[in-house]
Amino acid sequence: MPGKVRLLVMSLIFLGVTNTLSAKEIELTSPDKHIRVNVKVGDNISYDVSYDSDLLMQDCVLALDVNGTVLGKSPKLTGNKRGVINETIDREVPTKNAQIKNHCNTLLLNFKGGYSVEFRAYNDGIAYRFITNRKDISEVKGERVDLNFAGNYLTHISKTPSFKTSYEYPYSHVKLDEWKSDDRMSYLPILVQTDKEYSILVSEADLFDYPCLFFKGTGSNGLVSAFPKYPLEFGEDGDRSLSILKEADYIAKTSGKRKYPWRTFVIGKNDADIVGNEMVYKLSRPCELEDISWIKPGQVSWEWWNGASPYHVDFKYGCNLETYKYFIDFASEFGIPYIIMDEGWAKSTRDPYTPNPNVNLPELIRYGKEKNVGIVLWLTWLTVENNFDLFKTFSDWGIAGVKIDFMDRSDQWMVNYYERVAKEAAKHKLFVDFHGSFKPAGMERAYPNILSYEGVRGMEQMGGATPENNIYLPFMRNAVGAMDYTPGAMISMQPEVYCSRRPNSAAIGTRAYQMALFVVFESGLQMLADNPTNYYRERECTEYITSVPVTWDETRVLQAEIGKSLVVAKRKGDKWYIGGITNDKERDINISLDFLEDNRKYKLTSFEDGINADRQALDYKKKEQPVNKSTTLILHMVRNGGWTGVIE
Repeated sequence: MPGKVRLLVMSLIFLGVTNTLSAKEIELTSPDKHIRVNVKVGDNISYDVSYDSDLLMQDCVLALDVNGTVLGKSPKLTGNKRGVINETIDREVPTKNAQIKNHCNTLLLNFKGGYSVEFRAYNDGIAYRFITNRKDISEVKGERVDLNFAGNYLTHISKTPSFKTSYEYPYSHVKLDEWKSDDRMSYLPILVQTDKEYSILVSEADLFDYPCLFFKGTGSNGLVSAFPKYPLEFGEDGDRSLSILKEADYIAKTSGKRKYPWRTFVIGKNDADIVGNEMVYKLSRPCELEDISWIKPGQVSWEWWNGASPYHVDFKYGCNLETYKYFIDFASEFGIPYIIMDEGWAKSTRDPYTPNPNVNLPELIRYGKEKNVGIVLWLTWLTVENNFDLFKTFSDWGIAGVKIDFMDRSDQWMVNYYERVAKEAAKHKLFVDFHGSFKPAGMERAYPNILSYEGVRGMEQMGGATPENNIYLPFMRNAVGAMDYTPGAMISMQPEVYCSRRPNSAAIGTRAYQMALFVVFESGLQMLADNPTNYYRERECTEYITSVPVTWDETRVLQAEIGKSLVVAKRKGDKWYIGGITNDKERDINISLDFLEDNRKYKLTSFEDGINADRQALDYKKKEQPVNKSTTLILHMVRNGGWTGVIE
């Protein structure tokens, strides 16, 4: 069965109703005793969070307004149960680790009125959720998620002017008191750095049949929740969207008997803990697919970013048969399992059944199978919704997967759309890459045919995708799940000389930086965004990039400093890949290879910033050297630079 759980000690040990039901405060600690949640039941339900003796969050209030009754207002506690979860999970698509340790202490608080609140405390954070056991259909008018921090901390957010958003805004870095109540809200995840060594990553998990959570500032040390309303009426808005003409007075209409999404807080005593966490996966529902053997993560060659513009060829490039065969030949030669055919493969964006006659899609599918290369087709979400039987048609054609774009919403209707798509695609053995999407929130565990999500300020933004912004991605967006950043530029520039226009698309950052992103960033469908001609020209770099796996047995964070630098090591079989990136500052980082096996000799092949890479970003140096467990490497990275290598 998929998602097979191997129990080391699986003990949901309920210790029974306590004898102190009138108690106003109930404590829950993490297994290692460092993290403590103090839940307070009075006029409302609130909680404090501490790490050892350091208070991090205080008087955080939670409530749920269901059918006009506020669950959590004047609560009447009827009992509480404690438990322990201790298991090892084999992950279906292991973009970080093949096995995940799921160990936490649990606290279930039961209240009069048919509802409960469940808390979990892990060694790397806490989470809570509402559970209702009511017979009626629930109209959820709102959910109160008040977060109050113990100080005026530095907070990293991505501000959006409305709930209609592509989730691609650059990060803002503000003190909590600078984020005023009339300022723009932020989508998740949000990262809070305390004035000690701790950081707190705020997000959500097990999100089904419910809208995404947003936050607004208060102008003090707190955040308050905001949710998009349920849309009731739609109007025309072009070929890839709908306008919302009327909204309900509720955020969700749902079953009265259900578990609500987890509110998650990863707490890192050091910055590496944030990067290495698996909180969203652990808290989300298990795989719902009976057979996942057909799901094949991998790399994909993509034509949109580079304008489908091969050169040194004897045909006119563009959206035509010859160009796509060229992409297939390239993918086949370097062992890339897929190509994406983006906008233009169909005669009309509204009609998914009539290919562009210049493309000759049946011939490309046949040719791809001959070359062992699958085809992924791009679609707008609206076209999918209006033609929901296309999954069967695409499967019959021999298509491998779909890239669905421009959802740009996360109300309950749209969240349910994601699940309907994932379920229907899986029925016909198609994988999904969501673009114009909200962040991962657990659906990818239930439906592991969801290989990636965009919802990131990626390389599509050209000059808007800077290493200075990207350095936050492993600590924020990628820290909650797969991320389709679309790396792989072969034309690299430093920002003061940057210019880019198709067909000569370019990226900010050095060549070694672009190569390192394939190790650092996590995605079950990892793009090679540049022109195959450029990859042929830079063969030794391409051979390395295409050797990098997209799934891993083990991930170790070797060095991490939020907003400054990151170095990770990832193992696949008996090979270790190392990737390091920095912001706009040059730095040297010492890395120990003590994770290697004793008494074994290894060879390291590395790609490093060249001596002139701080000015000419294309400059890189390839090196080979013997290493072993006692070796210490000095990774030199220029500004906007990187370092990557493989140990075998």
